[in-house]
Amino acid sequence: MTARPHVRPRPSSLAACLLCAALAAPAAARCVDEDAPEVAPSPAAAPTPPADPRGTLGGLVRDALARSHAVGASRLLAEAALQDIEETRAARAVQASVGGGVGPGGSRSAGVTGNAALQLRATLNVSQLLYDGGRTDRLVDWRTQLAESARYGHLSQQEQLALTAVALQLERSRQRMTGQVWRNHVRKTGCLVEALETIVRTDRGRASELLQAKKTLQQAELTLAQTQSTARQIEVRLRRLVGDGLPPTDGLSSVFNGVPELPQLVADAERSTEIAQLDAQAAAARRYAEAVAAGNKPQLSWNIGGSAAAGTGGTTGPAKSGSYSVGVSVNIPLLSPGLEPASGAAAKRAEAARLQRAEALESRRSRVAEVHEQALASVDRAERVAAVLKNSEQVRSFTLQQWQQLGKRSLFDVMAAEADHYNMRVAYVNALHDVQQLNANLLSLGRGVIEWLR
Repeated sequence: MTARPHVRPRPSSLAACLLCAALAAPAAARCVDEDAPEVAPSPAAAPTPPADPRGTLGGLVRDALARSHAVGASRLLAEAALQDIEETRAARAVQASVGGGVGPGGSRSAGVTGNAALQLRATLNVSQLLYDGGRTDRLVDWRTQLAESARYGHLSQQEQLALTAVALQLERSRQRMTGQVWRNHVRKTGCLVEALETIVRTDRGRASELLQAKKTLQQAELTLAQTQSTARQIEVRLRRLVGDGLPPTDGLSSVFNGVPELPQLVADAERSTEIAQLDAQAAAARRYAEAVAAGNKPQLSWNIGGSAAAGTGGTTGPAKSGSYSVGVSVNIPLLSPGLEPASGAAAKRAEAARLQRAEALESRRSRVAEVHEQALASVDRAERVAAVLKNSEQVRSFTLQQWQQLGKRSLFDVMAAEADHYNMRVAYVNALHDVQQLNANLLSLGRGVIEWLR
């Protein structure tokens, strides 16, 4: 078999390649470091101190709590529940009433009937409950537990709002960092387009590569525009919560560092405000059932009563009369057909509240374990993506250099390496923020984001 002779490039082809490389070098050199800032800071400018991301989130949450109508409504409900306790407790205090009337009247005593054309009447009654089988005490306990439930409801409302504000701020940070990645991609691809335009002016055979680069640039610009639109939508939602003064997002990609241990998270979940609220509701249902059952017991109270009347006209002419009474009264229920079913219904509702609390706790434990596993997986994914990103950076750099050096790589190789590199950078941003979001959710399922920010 005859060996093919070695074919050397013609001097004219070699010269054309060298000329193209020389023309494209100035533009391509500016494409090497796409992470350089667009405007260099002034040397005389004073350095800006780094922001405290945890303190920034704390201020964001405080602003959201101060502006929220829902939080204000839950606070008023909790205060109203405290006044309900005082209302129920007042049933054991001294009660007094006074009444009066005017109009025709009459009386009958010892078989003698008298009437007056016009009579003025006044009554006074003072009483106090001495014993009712513990019904009032159980009603006070019921109201107390309801007030405790309302207080925990207020805390839960605050926690939900805090988690929403933190999640939106983290999502805003995600979109802003993603937008920076796509801006770098647009700038880098624009440099390649500029280099190719320089080449095509000398070598028209490279026009297809220029079209491919322009297409990639348009796609990157489209993705950047979509990312910026998503960021603006998130900012609209965030302004609804905290107002127009949105804080910076610096450092938020690492504010929730580390995944807490699962046993501690489960213990925190059992002491969460939502579980405490369900505990209070179950206790309130039990106390109400006891109060209903106590309704069948005797009631003892003392009372003082008196009445006075003055009339004129009629059969008696001008006359005055009065009466009074002082003593202790006893009320013993004999027949109350509705008491037994009412007591049974209250007991069943108390048991249902207990089961609901148990179900909520089991669900929360399961949710904590699930989110904990997701957080660990996100941490692992972020580490793996970081390793791949490092290799992707090297592949991208080598491919670009080989393409610049007399066409050892095609533009399609360069575009593929660039696209893979920037997609990996976006994946890394997403992995970092997934860890932050999941850790925030874990805190909210346990002791709460607000407590952690303090």
